[in-house]
Amino acid sequence: MSKQDDELYFLTPHSSNPEYPLLVFLPGMDETGKELLYLETKSLEAGFNVRCLVIPPNNFMTWEQLAEGTIVLIQAELERVPQEAVYLCGESLGGCLALKLTECAPHLFKRLILVNSASSFHRVAWLSQSSRLLAWTPLFLYKFSPIVILWLTSALTRIPLVRLRILWKAAQAAPKKTAEFRLSQLSEFQMDETQLRRFTHPVLLIASQADRLLPSVTEAHRLSKIFPTAQIVILPHSGHTCLVEPNVDLYKILQAKHFVPPSHC
Repeated sequence: MSKQDDELYFLTPHSSNPEYPLLVFLPGMDETGKELLYLETKSLEAGFNVRCLVIPPNNFMTWEQLAEGTIVLIQAELERVPQEAVYLCGESLGGCLALKLTECAPHLFKRLILVNSASSFHRVAWLSQSSRLLAWTPLFLYKFSPIVILWLTSALTRIPLVRLRILWKAAQAAPKKTAEFRLSQLSEFQMDETQLRRFTHPVLLIASQADRLLPSVTEAHRLSKIFPTAQIVILPHSGHTCLVEPNVDLYKILQAKHFVPPSHC
């Protein structure tokens, strides 16, 4: 295994816009789905210079190592295009990593946006045991897991077929060993609430009411008690993969909550 194969890196899904604020997007469990990352962040290019974190399938870093590696990448971006602070957006598993980054380097971030944060994963009984169950799942059965994944994570009637195909491809991307590790990571995730309470910049918590995977609305309310400046946006009909739904425009949500630079409001 070469270093190149397992190291973290930033993907620029759209045209680079160095005159815009840097927004770092931390996606869910998908490892390599560049098409999916493009869809999820498409609206953001209207006012941000977007970078998406990619965690290769054979990267098995701890939460602390992931946070340290991501901070190094962010600092490198800021050296290229100096800015006062960064907008940080984490979706699902990426929401957990965003919380870790906020613990470790709160001074780097001007805004924090969490979309269906998976920080509640370990409190869902069947999910907390999912990595062990998956370890006992034969490989031929694991190949059918994308069907279950799509049913749990997506409001299927709200997503066009072309986007469902991209989701299907992304759901098939992770090798079984990688999926086991990521689920184990989520089961063991812990955050330092005392440290997070010190983050006084604006926080936006976006949660899907029709999320069949996680209690995202409940988690948003729980997180809002930790962050003194938190706002909550509830998407009443959306599933866990809400950013793939055509009717969910993340940039417009950020505009409505004054989470975009004043010149782009």
